[in-house]
Amino acid sequence: MSITGERDDLPGGGPQKAGVALADIMTGMYATIAVLAALTHRDRTGVGQYIDMALLDVQVAMLANVGSNYLHSGKTPKRWGNAHANIVPYQTFATSDGHIIVAAGNDGQYRQFVKAGECPELATDPRFLTNPQRVELRDILVPLLAEMVKKKTKAKWLELLEENGVPCGPINNLDEVFNDPQVQARLCAIELPHPTVDKVKLVASPMRMSVTPVQYDAAPPTLGQHTEQILHELLGYSEEQLDQLRKKNII
Repeated sequence: MSITGERDDLPGGGPQKAGVALADIMTGMYATIAVLAALTHRDRTGVGQYIDMALLDVQVAMLANVGSNYLHSGKTPKRWGNAHANIVPYQTFATSDGHIIVAAGNDGQYRQFVKAGECPELATDPRFLTNPQRVELRDILVPLLAEMVKKKTKAKWLELLEENGVPCGPINNLDEVFNDPQVQARLCAIELPHPTVDKVKLVASPMRMSVTPVQYDAAPPTLGQHTEQILHELLGYSEEQLDQLRKKNII
């Protein structure tokens, strides 16, 4: 959170959490990789091993280039919100009906960006000709760009910037995500039968495998749905023992 969020000197500045539980998700991902590596080692050597996986360790590992930069420089990184520390403009902007992100990674792309926005004077303004100048004067330039961007719709901006070779993308809400033609074509949402409702909608696995495709055998279980099965089949509880647990309202 110390590297995520708006700058301290701007409205809303301060540490910001991610929108989903990234540490939990990524620990699961790293654990899967570790399990596969251990299985490969076992198959080759016949030797098994324990895996020690911690949420804290994964959060540190996820710092990636930011962590590496700190270790080499000793400089504590700042929060930049949706902006880029070394490239301007490289951030989100509000359009007339939503938000987009623009990544003008070089001077040519910057000029195409402002020309698409019908502000050619910004392309030739001597203050903003090079990226180092734009970085230094970002607090002057960005408000001018924000005023330019909000005059057109999100769809129009995406059309114009793609035509002019400026990297960009929409900031979609989940309604727009799941109605996106590509998301639908990739079958990123699925439906499965469920005992409490007719069907339950779920997010699909992103893994697409040609020989062993992901199988969706059942919807998420209801509370305690498999308790008796686990006690009986895995732990060896007899029917008499299960009946005693039922009478005590334990299961």
